[in-house]
Amino acid sequence: MAASEPSSGQRVLVTGGAGYIGSHTCLELLQAGHSVTVLDNLCNSSPESLKRVESLAGRALELVQGDIRDFDLLRRLLGSPGGKQPAFDAVVHFAGLKAVGESVAQPLAYFDNNVAGTVCLLRAMAEAAVKTLVFSSSATVYGDPASVPISEDFSRSATNPYGRSKLVIEDILEDLYRSDPAWCIARLRYFNPGGAHVSGLIGEDPQGTPNNLMPYVSQVAIGQRECLQVFGGDYPTPDGTGVRDYIHVVDLANGHLAALRALRQDDGQSGRFLTVNLGTGVGVSVLDLVKAFERASGRSVPCRVVARRAGDVAACYANPALAKTLLGWQAQRNLADMCADAWRWQSQNPQGYRQSAAQAHSDGATR
Repeated sequence: MAASEPSSGQRVLVTGGAGYIGSHTCLELLQAGHSVTVLDNLCNSSPESLKRVESLAGRALELVQGDIRDFDLLRRLLGSPGGKQPAFDAVVHFAGLKAVGESVAQPLAYFDNNVAGTVCLLRAMAEAAVKTLVFSSSATVYGDPASVPISEDFSRSATNPYGRSKLVIEDILEDLYRSDPAWCIARLRYFNPGGAHVSGLIGEDPQGTPNNLMPYVSQVAIGQRECLQVFGGDYPTPDGTGVRDYIHVVDLANGHLAALRALRQDDGQSGRFLTVNLGTGVGVSVLDLVKAFERASGRSVPCRVVARRAGDVAACYANPALAKTLLGWQAQRNLADMCADAWRWQSQNPQGYRQSAAQAHSDGATR
């Protein structure tokens, strides 16, 4: 993919930009007039997502296939020290492994990829004097909260290596800012992303068994999976199932744009350090989400309640007030929107982006 012509917006490097949240953020960045370069090793994503982003935006972006642990690649990409103007104004950092269960089984892989990879990225950014970063953190840093809704000043802990990797990176970023206040850093703690772009062209395309609830429900609704296992029906919640804060992926993407704007609000010379929740502030139970999805899809979603899953908490939802104050951001889409958009994506792309790749191969073979 060729890079787009420079615009009046910022030049943004998006690590992990071919993934679920990353691709939606790339689209919003392009539509807002920014130029975008994606760095992605494609270990859990498809370049097809970015082709569709370009089609929706009517603008091109650049895809560099590579790993954030490749320091030489990062140096070439970001610009050599002492050279001309840095190649980018800001970095939005999504790249990382994200499956909780996998992190328990393979903790070293998670610390190597997520933590060591981020350190490598930060070293290259510092060397190139690119000191604006929006980091994809997670509500997992709150561990098992003592109460809800969760505010940014709650104590932090981790119940699994994935969450611990996010917590460690958060601490690294805070130490980095203290050492050099010229940095502009936003730590965005998201809750549970769901939904898809309203076009149905880009959405969540999990490899193998979905780790998140909504794509699993989608696959049951379309007939790819027989039944949804609901982990725990005896929590101290209204219907006994776990309660979470589900946020539309497009709202989440726009939160990153709002963070970029907020980091440039000052005189452009001084740094800034922001930590905000990105959530709706509304707790939704597993069974409530299933019912909403059944209404949106017109399909039945069979469920079976099984034992609780280790590490899960009863309720987790945000107090999103600080995001409105600091970023001027709040969620615009509700659960019904999320389910309708997720179903449109699932029904139009039953095999995800793999379907497009298979079709392209078939078309090429018949020419």
